Amino acid sequence: MSVAEQRLLELGITLPVPGEPKFSYIPCSRTGNLLYLSGQDCRIDNVLMYEGKLGAELTVEQGQEAARQAIVNCLAVIKAYLGDLDRVVKIVKLLGFVNSAPGFAGQPYVMNGASNLLVDVFGEAGRHARSAIGTNALPFHTPVEIEMIVEIRD
Repeated sequence: MSVAEQRLLELGITLPVPGEPKFSYIPCSRTGNLLYLSGQDCRIDNVLMYEGKLGAELTVEQGQEAARQAIVNCLAVIKAYLGDLDRVVKIVKLLGFVNSAPGFAGQPYVMNGASNLLVDVFGEAGRHARSAIGTNALPFHTPVEIEMIVEIRD
């Protein structure tokens, strides 16, 4: 078992098996030593853990849980593609979209749910550049969608 997976287990997290995309895209694309991950949401067993807008139906804390689950799903995609999370050299960048009610400006706080988990799992290699974008709608009413860029080793 990889060091990263051991750390996930210590945190009480078991990676799911990623489902097949239902639309016209692939879960990740590699160029050189970079993986570009398609957006992941907060599904558990193919069901969204939350639906709705932050600042209306959902609290910042619920948004953080959704962002954390989106990162768990991202890690599952990486594991499925690489076979070993210890091949991750660095988390380079996150792009987080937060389904936001009018006037909601807490997107960075929501995205901390994702960022903090990556640091907990990968240490300094989990620190990353990040954008937290508020949007008026996301597919299927998901509260959060996250894309990642990850540096990997062969």
